[in-house]
Amino acid sequence: MARILLAHSYFLRFDAKARAQMQPYPPLGTLYAAAVLRDAGHDVALFDAMFAADENEFVPALDGHNPDIVIFYEDNFHYLNKMCLTRMREACLRMAGMARTRGAVVLAQGSDPVDHAAEYLGRGVDAVICGEGEETAREAVGAVSRGVLRDAASIRGLAYYGEGGRIVFTPKRPLIRDLDALPFPAWDLVDMERYRAAWRKRHGLFSLNVVTTRGCPYSCNWCAKPVYGQVYHSRSPENVAAEVALLRENYAPDHIWFCDDILGLKPGWLARYADCVKEKDCLIPFSCQTRADLMLRDNNARDIARAGARTVWIGAESGSQHVLDAMDKGTTTEQILEATQRLQEAGVDVAWFLQFGYLGESGDDVRATLRLLRRGRPDDIGISVSYPLPGTPFYERVAARLGEKRNWAESGDLDLMYPGTYRPAYYRALHTAVHKEFRMRQALRKRSPRRLVLLPVNFCQWVYARARMALLRRLPPSLPPRVAVLPS
Repeated sequence: MARILLAHSYFLRFDAKARAQMQPYPPLGTLYAAAVLRDAGHDVALFDAMFAADENEFVPALDGHNPDIVIFYEDNFHYLNKMCLTRMREACLRMAGMARTRGAVVLAQGSDPVDHAAEYLGRGVDAVICGEGEETAREAVGAVSRGVLRDAASIRGLAYYGEGGRIVFTPKRPLIRDLDALPFPAWDLVDMERYRAAWRKRHGLFSLNVVTTRGCPYSCNWCAKPVYGQVYHSRSPENVAAEVALLRENYAPDHIWFCDDILGLKPGWLARYADCVKEKDCLIPFSCQTRADLMLRDNNARDIARAGARTVWIGAESGSQHVLDAMDKGTTTEQILEATQRLQEAGVDVAWFLQFGYLGESGDDVRATLRLLRRGRPDDIGISVSYPLPGTPFYERVAARLGEKRNWAESGDLDLMYPGTYRPAYYRALHTAVHKEFRMRQALRKRSPRRLVLLPVNFCQWVYARARMALLRRLPPSLPPRVAVLPS
């Protein structure tokens, strides 16, 4: 039996945008790893960085648990971890150094350690866990003896320094096919009352996160899939309903965030889940992500409402079919509009993810997105700019044009890291203008007193943002610093 301290490096305090939203969720991926390691007979503890002031709070956890092994296991179900924010990387590396000086063997799992294996291995990490990590972590823990990894070469899904100082990547580990065989996440390791208090203070309810699937079979060329590729594995509706029932009994959440890339892709899954939660009397309102075309199949829009959906997020991305096709999105603007209408008719709020700045997007394409937004009238929106992540076709297209900055520092950065049609400042102004226009239209449509009070402020900010956009459109696009201009 080993003493293991599991940790992650997502500090809410270091992400101003997420801190303002205050929608913290326990590190689900880390909790799955904790459950697997505990089932293997190890003594497992958790350092949850979510509410920590800074990396120094890791010291009492190290001293209190005196672990043989420290594993920085990131929550791969949290989209911000896929973005590999540089502030969180620095936090992980600093904590890895703390653990190493105390004699612990240090492992790191997540997209960023794989993308930057040399940096992690050079700063206190003994080995990087690549891909789906539960089984690799279990085998690596079993191979640790007297502070070193034995027979690391025989462990699939590992990266470490081999002879001559070269990084060795062992063969890829097959993905877990039977997700029902996994234990439920180790929810008992979480300071649940701290999460409850944060949610209730800001939103008046308490939300917890659940994942029903792993992976996505679609081919959006900007979407990073470092762990699952295009494989899609699903838990059974019965297994998910059993976990939801457990959460309701033990922690009484008011809401569930299904953090899948796509919820309910398998035919009949949503209908069966709706039946299961009714049978178990554990229906909890939820939000989720899905695709527009999926909501047009069979009775999915009605079934997802019957299962408890309150808000469904759709990756609309753009109102320009030209841009959607360039992204390999596989959906149409008409599908976006029709799916939105069907869900709203079923009593479900619809939110759209929008993405600006994709390679080749023109001013006409931007205006097409604004027209689609006015036609579709979603209930909420989220806006970002295109973000090139290693391993994606989109990254390969722009890699030679990137500057030194390859990742955002935090989620509100919004820096376009390659030469776009307009300057990065234009997209920040566009972000503000679209949000403010959306809020004004909502206020007038829904006649909400709170929104109407903010109408003058939103109008002034919208006018200012539009004026900045007009000015910035007339300026030549600027290149990221220290980037070579490619020959035409």
